[in-house]
Amino acid sequence: MSSVTRVAAIDCGTNSIRLLVADADAADGQLHDVARRMEIVRLGEGVDRTGSFSAEALSRTMQAVDSYADQMQQLQPERVHFVATSATRDAANHDEFFRGVQARLGVTPEVISGKQEATLSFNGAVRALPANTYPSPYLVVDVGGGSTEFVAGDAHGNIRAMRSVNVGCVRMTERHFANDPPLPSEVSAARDDIEAAIALAAKDVPLRKTQTLVALAGSATTVAGLALGLWEYDRGQIHLAKISAADVHRTCEELLYMGRDKRAANAVIHPGRVDVIAAGALVLSAVVAYTGVADVVISEHDILDGIAAQLAFG
Repeated sequence: MSSVTRVAAIDCGTNSIRLLVADADAADGQLHDVARRMEIVRLGEGVDRTGSFSAEALSRTMQAVDSYADQMQQLQPERVHFVATSATRDAANHDEFFRGVQARLGVTPEVISGKQEATLSFNGAVRALPANTYPSPYLVVDVGGGSTEFVAGDAHGNIRAMRSVNVGCVRMTERHFANDPPLPSEVSAARDDIEAAIALAAKDVPLRKTQTLVALAGSATTVAGLALGLWEYDRGQIHLAKISAADVHRTCEELLYMGRDKRAANAVIHPGRVDVIAAGALVLSAVVAYTGVADVVISEHDILDGIAAQLAFG
């Protein structure tokens, strides 16, 4: 009897929807990627202001779900788990979203809490870190579209503290950046908002006691690609790259005062992140400054890998 189980994990956040199909091997406890995809759908567009999903955002998201359904039909995963995060927690009309996913995939999305999101992100990231390479305790930070998760724990996957706060690249862009590039007053207001949220997280999570800061998700990986001077986005070079605090701050400042056309022309920046990456970089920069770390480890493994591992191994 085969020890391998094929699983499919879908993570639908404020900005993107992602699919991981992986073969989970019970013999070695590892996940082996079969397919990994990401589409920028901006499901949470306007939710911070209106409290509901727009028809356009739902349409974009369902087109991506249709595409994922076609691929899953070909790959035939035995188990499927669809997780929805920040935007869906906030949207009054999330039932419409649920019905659309159910009709296409035959599964109902699970809307997880900020704490569940943080746990899955931590587990996904820690599984990917080479053993005995980075000192504990870890602080895993997931900068998303609508929220940012902070999780403190150790190399064995034991979580000591966590907190989710409502600052993310989409939410901060929509709330503060009326101009592009943003005015200094807009940057200052966003920074104040972000720093207040970090201070709130610090009440529960010992942010300044971390030995290794690990940053996840598209804002962090994009900042890393830019800081590394890559010509195009390269997942292999970005994963586990160590970026100095100075380079994080420098890249953030460059993005904040870079015009849209220049951002759009940079192949490291996904087209769907062009208008929100400056705010995402500002969140990451503020976290690095608050913790006082000398550098940050960037991980391409995150909540999606945590969902798949939970689905496969419990």
